[in-house]
Amino acid sequence: MDTSIFSHVNWLAILLATVAYFMIGGLWYSKVLFGNLWIKNSGVDMNDPNAKKGVGAIMLFTFIMEFLACIGLAFLVVRLDLVGGVMSGVKLGLFTGVLFSAVVIGISYMYQRKSTTLCMVDSGYHIVAQIVAAIILCMWV
Repeated sequence: MDTSIFSHVNWLAILLATVAYFMIGGLWYSKVLFGNLWIKNSGVDMNDPNAKKGVGAIMLFTFIMEFLACIGLAFLVVRLDLVGGVMSGVKLGLFTGVLFSAVVIGISYMYQRKSTTLCMVDSGYHIVAQIVAAIILCMWV
């Protein structure tokens, strides 16, 4: 396996893109944006003390998964030579956000019989976050 691609990515840019992805999630699921809508449609009872158990581990795992997603985005930036342009980042993030994240979420939510609203909230988060992450990576990788 050719591992030379690892030497062509900027790991600091990947970390920054991951932090941005994660912070967008904090804002996206806050009461300022879609937190109340998500709570209403997810079925999570925020008054249940068990609902808050393990949240730290969930957030850490989320950060790790978003780091992996940003590594994937960075590899696409390098392989597709998308360095240097905001619009390249917008297009790449839109492409991966819609055609990978939103599609997978949509398929899973259909089988789980979750609401279309919940699907839109969760898919929208990943689309927006991947656009921002891809812009960072295209500008800095």
